Amino acid sequence: MPVKILIFEDNNNLREGLCQLLMLREEFQIVGNFGEARQAKEIVMNCRPDVVLMDIDMPGINGVEAVRQIRQFDLTTQIIMLTVFDDNNHVFDALMAGANGYLLKRNVSDRLVLAIQEVLEGGAPMSPSIARLVINQLHVEKPTNQYMLSEREKEILRSLSKGNSFKLIAADLGISFETVRTHIKRIYDKLHVHSQGEAISKALHEKLV
Repeated sequence: MPVKILIFEDNNNLREGLCQLLMLREEFQIVGNFGEARQAKEIVMNCRPDVVLMDIDMPGINGVEAVRQIRQFDLTTQIIMLTVFDDNNHVFDALMAGANGYLLKRNVSDRLVLAIQEVLEGGAPMSPSIARLVINQLHVEKPTNQYMLSEREKEILRSLSKGNSFKLIAADLGISFETVRTHIKRIYDKLHVHSQGEAISKALHEKLV
């Protein structure tokens, strides 16, 4: 079955370019593309995509608010933000809203296909400058472990925050894929979150890793 992709992007030329790029791959199917996200909730309900590519700066409601609306009823669709913004506020707002990845538009032609593959494998794909921003946040002084994360859970959360997929985490730590999934479920429970983006954002904001 092809991977169903839904696109929200207000730049007509870029949106058309994204469609053309993805249609070159037989494993992808574009189920819709829109210049605004006012009806994002209804569109996602109707199209049932596997992956949503979401611009941040759009007319009507912005991409972050659209992600929040989608996450009210859908926690499984993978959402990658496509944006020109690489500042702290936009990155963390998007992740806290429930985004799974964050890709700068200047990197889109080189990294989009790989980013989609990564997010479907459980990773949190990010452009290099975004990953650097995230890593820099990890170097700030750490507080007490109020969520009672184990050393292994913190190790996995740290790796997840760097954009690594479940498979890569398993390989790096020498444990099984299912063990990684079990640890991540426990991390979500302890942090009271429902997605990778929320977990990463909370970890960074509260300096947990």
